[in-house]
Amino acid sequence: MTMSINTGLVSGMDTGTMITQLLQLEARSQTALKTRLSATETTASAYRTVNSGLAALTTSAESLLKPESWSSAAASSTAPSVAVTAASYAQPASLTFTVDKVATTASSVSTGRWSSTTTAAGLGSLDIRSADGTTSKGTVTLDGSETLEEAAAKINAQTALGLKASAVQVSPGQFALQITAATSGKTAGFTVGGTEFSLNSTGQDAELRVGGSGAGTTAYSITSATNTFEGVLPGTTFTVSKPESTPVTVTVAADPGAVTAKVSGFVDSINKAISTIKTYTDNQPGSKAALRGEYAVTSIAGQLLAAVSEAVGEDRSPAEVGFQTTREGLVTFDKEKFTAALKSDPELAQRLVAGSGAAGDPDAVTGLAARVRDVAKAASDATTGSLTNMATGQDSLARDIKDRIAAWDLRLAARKVALTRQFTAMETALSSLTNQSNWLAGQLGSLS
Repeated sequence: MTMSINTGLVSGMDTGTMITQLLQLEARSQTALKTRLSATETTASAYRTVNSGLAALTTSAESLLKPESWSSAAASSTAPSVAVTAASYAQPASLTFTVDKVATTASSVSTGRWSSTTTAAGLGSLDIRSADGTTSKGTVTLDGSETLEEAAAKINAQTALGLKASAVQVSPGQFALQITAATSGKTAGFTVGGTEFSLNSTGQDAELRVGGSGAGTTAYSITSATNTFEGVLPGTTFTVSKPESTPVTVTVAADPGAVTAKVSGFVDSINKAISTIKTYTDNQPGSKAALRGEYAVTSIAGQLLAAVSEAVGEDRSPAEVGFQTTREGLVTFDKEKFTAALKSDPELAQRLVAGSGAAGDPDAVTGLAARVRDVAKAASDATTGSLTNMATGQDSLARDIKDRIAAWDLRLAARKVALTRQFTAMETALSSLTNQSNWLAGQLGSLS
């Protein structure tokens, strides 16, 4: 039952306001807890924001420790009709060829024509044979009652034949049954036995011819059921779109610029993580940073800078290939200098960043990427990371504060009930005294 009073009818006091003010005085401890809860939640959020940046840095550093990150290649073609792509692991190579043929898809069309696709077509069973007609691939059983659409559906249902059929309109009010191989190339070619169908396209492989233009030279052909050739050059794929009698040269070359871009992205991740740390630990006068001056966090930025700037093994400083630290506590990266190092001494450039040797090898060298990874992971690891544990600690503290705030809610609710009853009892007592006073005044008045 909720009890509430506002202005005392007998006393004339604003008892509702008095109760509210009394409760506010008693709730000061709860208000302090709410302020502390807000600060705790802000701190936990700050830890997690810094942690996210370091986790991203860990991923970026680990990617540079993979061998494939250091073998980027770029591919080019001398003809617009030949498109070429190369995987990062593709090796430098070159191939010159002419495009003698492009791949085509076999198809046949019915010799008969129908005025509707929904009336019986009168087609008998279809004998599907190889392209040269010597071998049967299978039979599509028809009894003549099927419409063109139904006949097409029965052909499509026999997926082992590798065919696609549909009713097509060849002229206004005239329909035919078109059968096409599901894939291009010579092997997928077919014919339909009998005279009810005629071949309107043969299946053909794409064909490249390499060499053979001079006396004493030997030419050879490369074929593909599609217009795409894979594995002719390791890690390289090229697609032809039309015959080319003029020789086409496909070239795969090392692409140091792509490797430089990966390393540059890694440096960007370092600077982003350091900037986030600085933002949340800013210790300047008037700063309201959530982690202001917290050494456990600020020290991570220093460790990252040391990981980048210190010499790697017996090699020279990473500055030799473009890495520098600034007075502002960030990392600069000279792309041109690093690219030049990749061209002149690729092993040194890779060793400074990615290290060398297998784990456990006493002669192994730890590169700056692994050092940065270790610093970032020590802070951000989902199980053992220092920032992860600090954020979890703040979460536990927040839960405890919430429980204490909830207990205060119950305590204040009970106190409000008690105060309301006390003031109600006071008004009742005052009312009784007033009534007695009025009765006595009346009695005295009658005596006089």
